Amino acid sequence: MEFDSAPFLVIWEVTQACDLACRHCRAAAQPCRHPGELSTAEGRRLLEQLTEFGLPTPEGRPRLPLLVFTGGDPIKRPDIYDLVAHARALGLRPSLSPSATPLVTRAVVARLKEVGLARMAVSLDGAAAETHDRFRGVAGSYAATLRIVEWCREVELSLQLNTTITRHNLAELDDIAALIATLPGVALWSVFFLVPTGRGRAEDDITPGEYERVFHRLYELSQALPFDIKTTAAQHYRRVALQHRAAAKRNGHAGPPLTLKGVSNAAAGDIGRATRGVNDGNGFLFISHLGDIMPSGFLPIPCGNVRRDHVVEIYRESPVFRALRNPDGYKGKCGACEFRHVCGGSRARAYALTGDYLQSEPNCLYVPRAWRRQQAEAASVSQACFS
Repeated sequence: MEFDSAPFLVIWEVTQACDLACRHCRAAAQPCRHPGELSTAEGRRLLEQLTEFGLPTPEGRPRLPLLVFTGGDPIKRPDIYDLVAHARALGLRPSLSPSATPLVTRAVVARLKEVGLARMAVSLDGAAAETHDRFRGVAGSYAATLRIVEWCREVELSLQLNTTITRHNLAELDDIAALIATLPGVALWSVFFLVPTGRGRAEDDITPGEYERVFHRLYELSQALPFDIKTTAAQHYRRVALQHRAAAKRNGHAGPPLTLKGVSNAAAGDIGRATRGVNDGNGFLFISHLGDIMPSGFLPIPCGNVRRDHVVEIYRESPVFRALRNPDGYKGKCGACEFRHVCGGSRARAYALTGDYLQSEPNCLYVPRAWRRQQAEAASVSQACFS
């Protein structure tokens, strides 16, 4: 897929208002809506601009980006139904990620389905209420999540479950997977990894060694579970998956084609998979509640604003976006890595922990072959200088 001209995924943070107090919240969400949020009219114009990303396909229909309404909690906006309906009328296939609060009722889920929502995504961050509710900061969130799961099944709305892995729930990974396997109608499990921005803290992240072990376990689970698995802010999982695939091929067990990221399918609003990985600013575009255009919500570098700039032009021409789409320009191990064009490391995590979005992924243990040679040559030169 060609990402220089169009993103694969657009996230619009329609509000930062939310009634939860999640300990890792990227948006550092607050209970009340910000007066500077994009208005309904501004939001509709933004959605219309997104259709200009449409690229021709062999079938003759333009390929439009997958659109996700997120927050905060999108349900805090009374006009969310109008925005979803307008997106669908334009040919976009909208998804929505609400907070599991009493604002989400069966009637809300049914109405969203009626106006054209293609998928609902809700969070499940523990195998039991105690872990999940502590993580989300409000008692009853776990039970609310399970109710939303059931309502999506009842109205036949495609469902995605999101889990953010931190040191607080790492031990429950297998139990969470087992729980999700018992829930009806789950199409995708999206496993997020912490980026220390907003309320997220670096000390809550898992170690690089734990990342590696989780990746191998996720690959094993992906071969056994009845739903799809993808990762977010863990681009180096792709390297682990490819290594597993290569080992299986050597043993004569190639299996189905490897897919790396969720994408809308043209048929009936179904959500399928892409054949190439997405990274911050590289196939990925984020619009803040104030209209700022960023590479992702985890990489909060404003490159323009939809109130004065055209979102298509910023995505295609911004120096930041262009640099992010050039893995050959990455620094350190990531720039030397043979997997840089399918992985590239989390640009957001590099920025959060080093201040440089082109630096190496801080939580990757892999040492590329070219990097080992470079280090050996540098050591040899240094030794010669001091001999």
